Amino acid sequence: MTFTLDSRLAGDTIPVGDLSLSSVLLLNDARFPWFVLVPRIPGASELTDLSEEQAVQLMQEIRIATRVTLELSKPDKVNVGALGNIVTQLHVHVVGRFRSDPAWPGPVWGHGARTPYPDHAASALIERAATLFAAA
Repeated sequence: MTFTLDSRLAGDTIPVGDLSLSSVLLLNDARFPWFVLVPRIPGASELTDLSEEQAVQLMQEIRIATRVTLELSKPDKVNVGALGNIVTQLHVHVVGRFRSDPAWPGPVWGHGARTPYPDHAASALIERAATLFAAA
């Protein structure tokens, strides 16, 4: 079995790069600094589908994504979540939150319409993020 990214994740995100275990994606919503980590483990839908070593690696990568989010955006808070109610493929959201953002203090899911990044802004952000992820 080979790893294939869920089509909904592929449609809603922009690739940033790969860490040891996970693909790093930028959610294409300029309202929130939002990364999605997808462990490249075929068939994984739950954290318990990972080996102990993979679970430790994923936690390290969540910590890296949190640091990158803090460095890039200087949010008031970083939220981390793995829901999977709609997309069952195991993935972890790392979302920078600001007291001034349109969903604060509630959850970002289902709040308003997504605002895609303009192409030039996405390119610049991905370049900066990729550099920070590579240095981590």
